[in-house]
Amino acid sequence: MTEHVHLPRLKHPEFEHPFSRDPSLGYEAPDESTVIHCVAHGFPSPLARWHCHDEYELHLIIASAGRAFVGDYIGDFEPGHLVLTGPRLPHNWISYELPAEGLKVRDLGIQFPHAPIEAAMKALPEMAEVLPLLERARHGIEFFGLADAAQAHWHHVKGAKGLARLTAFCQYMTDLVRCKDYRLLSHAHVLTPDENVQFDLIDAVMHRVLGDLAKPVSMQEMASSLGMGHQQFARLFRRSTGGTLTDFVNRIRVNYACKLLMESDHTISRVCYEAGFNNVSNFNRRFMEIKGITPSGYRKLSHNRFGQKH
Repeated sequence: MTEHVHLPRLKHPEFEHPFSRDPSLGYEAPDESTVIHCVAHGFPSPLARWHCHDEYELHLIIASAGRAFVGDYIGDFEPGHLVLTGPRLPHNWISYELPAEGLKVRDLGIQFPHAPIEAAMKALPEMAEVLPLLERARHGIEFFGLADAAQAHWHHVKGAKGLARLTAFCQYMTDLVRCKDYRLLSHAHVLTPDENVQFDLIDAVMHRVLGDLAKPVSMQEMASSLGMGHQQFARLFRRSTGGTLTDFVNRIRVNYACKLLMESDHTISRVCYEAGFNNVSNFNRRFMEIKGITPSGYRKLSHNRFGQKH
């Protein structure tokens, strides 16, 4: 029987710097003539680890099933799983029940930075169509019904150079922009609304809640601080977030609890109170409502993002 040596478990995702990307592992060789870079690898692989980077990443799984980790999201995946992750959003995919020889190719990815796209928007108004997609990518977006098209797009981008590569990439992005069947994965970030008044409203609530998680937040307090009436605040807040102030505050607290569960060894009780809940039973109930799993179950599953199956 083989003895497994367990190394100390890191608490935070590894940051991937462009200069560390070794072509022998599946990255394209460095090329200053493009900002669109393809990557392909199998599993197990040194590239399959809990990590983040400054670029967006389009990530397609073409083989095996397992567990996906994107920000604070934990869920199952199977072939055809397509996700767009935003800059510095941690992610990993762990396959289970592999053949003895592993998988030669499991992941097809495309990485691209934000700055060139932002600059292009200023010169080419047509590029602005992609902005809402990139905003949503801060949460991680899973797309449905695009598996075959995504694989074909990846090969077109991979096989092209120069303007042809840019064109192939834009065609891929166009399919994503037009896709209506998708879901956001992680609560790690809150969407920034387009209207300034909505941004100010949500930003004020976030700062108030995060400033003192344990202190109750009242509708009247928030409305007064923004110079609004109670009814106006409630109406605008629901339009901005799709829910009530209580729903929003609970999501912020549960998101903070997820961070503590993933990055600390605090007891469930301590996590409960540090996240601003006043009793463990209420914490467990709200956590289950939002995440679909208990806090202890979430912690156990979160350990797998490092490639350890428990």
